[in-house]
Amino acid sequence: MIETQLTIINKLGLHARAAAKLSSTAASFGSDIQLGVEGKFVDCKSVMSLMLLAAAQGREITFIIEGKDEELANETLCALVNDYFGEGE
Repeated sequence: MIETQLTIINKLGLHARAAAKLSSTAASFGSDIQLGVEGKFVDCKSVMSLMLLAAAQGREITFIIEGKDEELANETLCALVNDYFGEGE
């Protein structure tokens, strides 16, 4: 199991487009992937669940990843968050 904390750095936070990218990326892995904000965790493969977290810029998020491909999943998801979800800012 891997647990990683990050900060949402893009201006719009975890809005619809970012949530869709995050969930589709998470869905490409076989591992169980949970995303949490302030102790509330949801399935990272569900767009609607991610949007309900309402993670704005500057919020701390936590990934909990468990499975055979957990290391690659963690690296990929962290890179996506740190790349502003591919949105440039």
